[in-house]
Amino acid sequence: MESLRVGLVGYGGAGRGIHARLLREAHQRVTHVVTRSRAAQVHQDWPHAVVVPDVGALLEHAGELDLVVVASPTGEHVAHVLAALDAGLHVLVDKPLATTTHDAQRLVDASLHVGGRLTVFQNRRWDPEQLALRALLEAGTLGRVHRFERRWERFRPVPQDRWKENDPSAGGLLLDLGAHLVDSAVQLFGPVRSVYAELAARSTPAVDDVFLALVHADAHDGTPGVVSHLQAGAVVGAPGPRTRVLGDEAAYLVTSFEGEATPFSVLDAAYEDGRRPGEPRHEGWLVRGAEREPVPAPAGGHVDLYREVVRWVLDGGPPPVDPADAVRTARVLDAARTSAAEGVVVRL
Repeated sequence: MESLRVGLVGYGGAGRGIHARLLREAHQRVTHVVTRSRAAQVHQDWPHAVVVPDVGALLEHAGELDLVVVASPTGEHVAHVLAALDAGLHVLVDKPLATTTHDAQRLVDASLHVGGRLTVFQNRRWDPEQLALRALLEAGTLGRVHRFERRWERFRPVPQDRWKENDPSAGGLLLDLGAHLVDSAVQLFGPVRSVYAELAARSTPAVDDVFLALVHADAHDGTPGVVSHLQAGAVVGAPGPRTRVLGDEAAYLVTSFEGEATPFSVLDAAYEDGRRPGEPRHEGWLVRGAEREPVPAPAGGHVDLYREVVRWVLDGGPPPVDPADAVRTARVLDAARTSAAEGVVVRL
């Protein structure tokens, strides 16, 4: 696969910890990095990269770039994306696209004026659990689904001291993890028709406790829409099972997620400890009451998003993630804030 010249905006937890790692795995080149305090880390990871202090300085090198990856704090996304689009570059922006529906739509409109050179880093579409669940739904294995539950819960009684925890308007779990949770639900079960939310800031200035109840649109045959219960929390001493999908023929259960502690992970440990040579690794369980069978882990992962980005930049065609999807997600998150503030169900 041909290598792109990538300008990376931000070299913190997202820029270095996620994007730089995946770019290396996808055999891409980070040639320029915007950072004021992490130049040593950049040169350790990418010895030939040019370090610049801001996006303006980065775009002075626009002719040397094929792609700009915006991994700056969410509150800076609008300015950084608009500047990169105006410079004629393809842009991949970390989620959420923006803090509000209005700003998200503004970025999509700007991208359409320059040929649609914008996509969003919704990497959780490539999670093994999401890929496995999509395959089960497409095969009809679960029957008629009526409930989707997904939790992103952690036990961090001492919070991290970062902008995500300290910025009430652009940080917090509703925008951070909520953007993934809502995108996953909509990808699986379609548009959202109503939103009920409970939000709280328990240990940080920004929201760190999220519950969303979404009702999806009815199916084409008139079947009532799936109800999604989505939760994210930073002070959860007993995290629940990561994913539970209930159908009239079976359920899909994922007990834990990315090494986060949960009392339900004993189910996985028992299987892995007894797995015989040649048996596949599993990605959750197909459950019918007391009966359960492992679901084989599918091929693929987050790096596939970057491989699709490379094809998008080089060959054209639709972006890997339609930024209009991020606008729809922003609309749900805006409705969640209204619902929590007023104690009402918001209809979309």
